[in-house]
Amino acid sequence: QVQLVESGGGSVQPGGSLIPSCAASGLTLDDYAAGWIRQAPGKEREFVGRISRSGVSTDYADSVKARFTISRDNAKNTVYLQMNSLKPEDTAVYYCAAYPSPYASVLMARRIDEYDYWGQGTQVTVSS
Repeated sequence: QVQLVESGGGSVQPGGSLIPSCAASGLTLDDYAAGWIRQAPGKEREFVGRISRSGVSTDYADSVKARFTISRDNAKNTVYLQMNSLKPEDTAVYYCAAYPSPYASVLMARRIDEYDYWGQGTQVTVSS
């Protein structure tokens, strides 16, 4: 049974940092590209960023570029989301998701609804 389990969310003041992680089981994570998607109350899901199988390539939404960094440790089957300079508009449930990819270091176009596996989400709240 494939599972993606997020942890490390929480509440933080504006300007603060958090590092949620996503632990995978039931699959070999280095066969999968992985991404983070968020959903704020009353809003649609929003792409945050993703990382290639090898970790060499990443891409990010403009709203988080230069503040968020995605990394992975394939030996630990884990993906991370380093979030710095957090803003109130970053408040959302953050989901980890993965899809199989034939490319180790290339990220091809992929819609959010084309990710195969999803975690249950972790809440991030940014408030003073």
